[in-house]
Amino acid sequence: MVKFLALAILVCTSLRAETALVLPFFNHSKTANLDWVGESIAESIGDSLASQGLLVLDREDRLEAYRRMSLRPGAELTHASIIKIGDSLDASKVVYGWYELLPSEREAEGAGNSQSKGSLRITARILDLKRTEQSGELGELGAVEDLGALQVHLGWRVLQTVSPKTAPSEPEFLKARPAVRLDAVESYVRGLLSTSPEQRHRFFTQAARLDPHYSQPCFRLGKTYWGKKDYKVASGWFERVLSWDPHYLEAQYYLGLCRFHDGEFKGAEECFQLVAAAMPLNEVFNDLGVVQAQRNDNAAAAASFQKALEGDSADPDYHFNLGYVMWRAGQYAAAVESLRAAVARDPSDAEATTMLGRALKREGPRPGDPRAEPRPRLKTTYEEAAYRQLQAELAK
Repeated sequence: MVKFLALAILVCTSLRAETALVLPFFNHSKTANLDWVGESIAESIGDSLASQGLLVLDREDRLEAYRRMSLRPGAELTHASIIKIGDSLDASKVVYGWYELLPSEREAEGAGNSQSKGSLRITARILDLKRTEQSGELGELGAVEDLGALQVHLGWRVLQTVSPKTAPSEPEFLKARPAVRLDAVESYVRGLLSTSPEQRHRFFTQAARLDPHYSQPCFRLGKTYWGKKDYKVASGWFERVLSWDPHYLEAQYYLGLCRFHDGEFKGAEECFQLVAAAMPLNEVFNDLGVVQAQRNDNAAAAASFQKALEGDSADPDYHFNLGYVMWRAGQYAAAVESLRAAVARDPSDAEATTMLGRALKREGPRPGDPRAEPRPRLKTTYEEAAYRQLQAELAK
């Protein structure tokens, strides 16, 4: 459980956990049409690190740093700029590198009509900003068509270098991540790079259709349809996110919310229970309690709301929700205590004030008048990154 999360985050603001920044790899080939490959390698390595619980700065953080430093995304950075952008994001390690296109063996031998797109040589380096040390080169060489497998294997090597004690074995890591088709990878990355929502959707959909086992575009599409409140379609995409994907728990969380909105309360409860077991976030316990209340399991709902409160007693919604299930269970004294706490934290909350009055009068639910009965409140913001940051700080 996230014990006193809000307070702990404030206390830890002066500290920094081990955080990795993965930069787009630089294109050393003469083929501008392969610029997307550098972003793909960075995404794959970042996912490899994050899937093992390491803190990895996301793409939005990096783009914001580029904007602040007036750097053009995709441009090759000097060593000084790499250090500067890492420092600006408080990264402890920066992964960067480059790639070049080589002719295939048949082309090199002068054979015509070669079906190969050539070979890629990928080189990675890891800069430790805390110790001002740099790793040796980590290289991969293979056919362009095998980019998916090359970058996954490179991700494992980077993970093994950064965190050798926690990295899984090479066979175990690779078995969980089957190679993805080149055209699917390209479509996904072009979607990431696109500034048009329509183009992003088209590219992500194309990537998911080209390779049914490609997890990353499924998560992006799920979030897109969640934002549109198309919960049925969003559920279908979230269900396709694989367990090794670093977004798996977040996908399960939003799948739970989608199922709740679609009235699939048992399925929603299973999703929230799965997430809570691995990532005990306040919002997950809260939403688990909401679903349990919807299923008329007041005792389980009260226990879940209590766990959310133990993590963040300042949130008025958690007090309201606990007061609600106590009121519905006829435990008016306990309901009054929780609802008073909710009103004290948000005096403008008219619903909580009304509920407090009803609890004080010991006035229970009104049969046949569902409009007179309030509903517990969901949370829809998933804060896994903040939790991992806090855990890393406290483990120092």
